[in-house]
Amino acid sequence: MPLKYAYHPGNVSHSSAPEVKDTMFPIAKTLGIDLTIMEGATSCGAGIIRQVNNRLQLTLNARTFAMAESLGLDILTPCAATAGNLNEDLQTLLKDSILLAEINSILAKTCGLEFKGGVKVHHLLHVLVEEVGLDKIESKVKNPLNFKIAGYYGPNMQQSGMCGEDDAFDPSYLEDLIQAIGGNAVSWDSRTQSVGTPGLLSEEPTVLRQSANVILDAKDEGAEIIVSACNLSHTILDVYQGKASRFSERPINIPIIHMTEMIDFAFGHHNTRLAQLRTRIAVIGN
Repeated sequence: MPLKYAYHPGNVSHSSAPEVKDTMFPIAKTLGIDLTIMEGATSCGAGIIRQVNNRLQLTLNARTFAMAESLGLDILTPCAATAGNLNEDLQTLLKDSILLAEINSILAKTCGLEFKGGVKVHHLLHVLVEEVGLDKIESKVKNPLNFKIAGYYGPNMQQSGMCGEDDAFDPSYLEDLIQAIGGNAVSWDSRTQSVGTPGLLSEEPTVLRQSANVILDAKDEGAEIIVSACNLSHTILDVYQGKASRFSERPINIPIIHMTEMIDFAFGHHNTRLAQLRTRIAVIGN
């Protein structure tokens, strides 16, 4: 029987990170994961909407929960920021019955939905390790990614109660996954550090310094490539490398890809893109 989930792509896969969408579905097909797209589901708010109007973010995410609940499915996302924000709002609603009733009143008036509390939020990483299993993943590998890979979790999904059996403070699931697809997992302290994504528009210099520090830590530990389990943080780490270099006295260029890309390439999908990645690693170097 396939694993079935309501699919939330995260905040950027429809715009700045279409490669997540391109690689997610081949992975799901290879591993027997049945994904149901929630048509019309909104962004999780990325922690940004909450800063201005917390009630609005709660309502938008309650609507997403209600959509998944109507399908009888839990939510799966490949983005750590989305997993974290959804889970935070889910727990807020479940712990406050009065607030949940108020939000449901808004949902009833605006979209005719009701959230009863019967949904869980899962990050793809935890589903792969705990539900699919690393043995099955290893058996599907056609192109072992024998690079020194630094796995970046980000801080958002590292919440007690939503990491499965992994340690919220000292996780190892991403390193285990890297080993399963033939990579050499790098041990580095900044793998759960924030790169300040929500503050990019208001505190860009601070965010760029955080990003530079994270990348430099990975490079200092010998990483040839960084793989991010957070689509939103990936944008800062990858796209803003040039700007971040202004805040460092050392070059910080390094290939950075999404976790879904890493798995997709290892499974033998998008071989042209894997060839391009191998070239980037060879050219950029360490």
